[in-house]
Amino acid sequence: MSRATPEQIQQATDYIELVWRSQGSEQDQAALAEFHADGLELALLIGEFGALLLADYISVVPDEHTDCDVGHALGDLVAVTSRYLKRWCHAGGGAQAAYIAAVFLIECMQEVDQVSQFLADIRGNVGAGYRMATAS
Repeated sequence: MSRATPEQIQQATDYIELVWRSQGSEQDQAALAEFHADGLELALLIGEFGALLLADYISVVPDEHTDCDVGHALGDLVAVTSRYLKRWCHAGGGAQAAYIAAVFLIECMQEVDQVSQFLADIRGNVGAGYRMATAS
């Protein structure tokens, strides 16, 4: 998947939000079970979405620092993390891989900001018609 469609991005954000509040109601648990029914596709989606989230939201290097050593190091770290996350999710772990990847992404979001803010920003960009390319 070279580009994430708005529907795929919405599906990924919905899934991550459910995982984030997985202590929720029976309705939330049923929604998670529905997502997990298509484990392989879900893992592929979360792997691709995770790469996009890491590169475009969590660890964006400001333009004025792209030529700095720190900017290069952060860019390299994001590339390696994104590549590993995608490989792991594509390796066939299904719903379990998707769930663990979602928990990892939630931890990353919480280190930088609030999960709800990241998801709101992503949904806002999708609603505004912004098509996001996934990281390679």
